[in-house]
Amino acid sequence: MAITAKQVNELRKITGAGMMDCKKALVEADGDIEKAIDSLRKKGQKVAAKREDREAAEGTVLIHINEDSTEAIAFALKCETDFVAKNEDFKSLGTKILAEAVKNQAESAEALAALEIDGVKISEQITEYIGKIGEKIEITSYTKISGEKIIPYIHGDNKIGVLVELTNVGDAEVTEAGKDVAMQIAAMNPVAVNEEGIDPELVEREKQIGIEKARQEGKPEQILEKIAEGFVKKFYKENTLLNQAFVKDNKLTVQQYLDSVQKGLTVKSFSRISIGR
Repeated sequence: MAITAKQVNELRKITGAGMMDCKKALVEADGDIEKAIDSLRKKGQKVAAKREDREAAEGTVLIHINEDSTEAIAFALKCETDFVAKNEDFKSLGTKILAEAVKNQAESAEALAALEIDGVKISEQITEYIGKIGEKIEITSYTKISGEKIIPYIHGDNKIGVLVELTNVGDAEVTEAGKDVAMQIAAMNPVAVNEEGIDPELVEREKQIGIEKARQEGKPEQILEKIAEGFVKKFYKENTLLNQAFVKDNKLTVQQYLDSVQKGLTVKSFSRISIGR
C-alpha cells in the first residue's frame, strides 16, 4: 500500500527514528502504526545486541534530592561517545528517566527499567534510542538512599556525581561542609568511609605486600609485622574518607574538619558515580 508523508512523520514523532527507517517499517507493516513501532523496536533490539560488547564510557550523571535533603536518587546514563552525551535528546531521555525513578521511588536499576513512560517501558525506550543512534545506552550505578542529611554534588561536566550522608548534624548548617566533603570524594575517590568499611581480605593483602616489600629491603624478620602494620595504616589514611587529609587544609583529616564544624558530625555513607574515570 502507498505510505503517506503524514504517516511517516507521525511515526517519526512517536519513535524518533529516521525518515527512511520509518517509511520502511510502515511498508513492512502495511501502514499499521503499532506494527511499525514493533518493527522499529525489533531493529533497536538487534542493534542493542550488536553493541552489547561495546564500552559505554561517556554519558551523564543524574541526581535528585528531596526538599528536606533526607532522600536522594542518583544514577549514570551511559553512552559510547561524548557527541551523544551532549545531544539534547539524550539529556531529555535522562531527565525523563530520573523523573520516573523519583515518582515511583524505584529501588534498583532493574525496577527502574520496568517502569513506563507514556505507556512504553523504559527498557524498551532505551532499546529504541539505541536503534536510532546506533550506540550502546545503559543505566548504571543506580543509588537510592535516605538519611539524616544528604548533600549532593555534581562535577561541572556531569561526569562525576556524589551523595554524602551526614549524621549527628544537630542544629548546625552543614551544607557547605557536606559539599566540601563531596568534592573531596570526587577528587580523591576513597574506597570506604573508615577502616570498618574495608574488606578484611583487602587489608590482609595490603599487609602481606608490606611484609614482602620490607623483606626484600632486607629488614629483620622480627620487625616485619610491625612494618606491615604501618603499611596498613598508610593504606587507611590514603583510602578511607574520614582518615584522608582534607584537601582544603591538609593539616586536618576529613573527620577533624567535620568536628570543627559540629562536634560529632560525621559521614555515615557516600556514593560516588563516575563516567569513565
